[in-house]
Amino acid sequence: MARSVNDVQISSTELTTTRSYDVAAAFLRIGLGVGLLSAVADRLGWWGPPGTPLVSWGNFHNFLLYTAKLNPWCPGVCLPLLGVVVTIAEAGLGLLLILGVWMRVTGCLTGIMALTFAAAMTFVLGIHAPLNYEVFVFSAAPFLLATLKPDKLSLDALRVRNSCKGRKMNVLVN
Repeated sequence: MARSVNDVQISSTELTTTRSYDVAAAFLRIGLGVGLLSAVADRLGWWGPPGTPLVSWGNFHNFLLYTAKLNPWCPGVCLPLLGVVVTIAEAGLGLLLILGVWMRVTGCLTGIMALTFAAAMTFVLGIHAPLNYEVFVFSAAPFLLATLKPDKLSLDALRVRNSCKGRKMNVLVN
């Protein structure tokens, strides 16, 4: 059956849109993950000592001081635990985002964590601080990512492809 010019244009547009989608989704996912890992690297001193240009904390102690400032309700005894838990969560979620694993759950957890941070900044420092650091954008983006289908560069997409191949093989064998 002959295809019309319109059919060729539509399939060409769909192909371009799919490629654009995969690139944009992967860029969003990897950008968020690298952002989280960069914050962890900063508090561990990997970007340089305190006072180095573009270094926010430079060590874990300075990060804990900032954590205490944003969480005045938290007892001082619990602050080191809070700092460690948040650091582990950010590192783990950052790696999961970069790899593209369990994106719905990873996106939601990352969004909740970033939104909590944005709320703490707003209540303690005022609205200007989270707006300057685009924390609301950083908290909204993972929620958007959680609603998207896996991009072709993610491990989730690879898992879906492999499970589909397995189903096709089972159908052929049966």
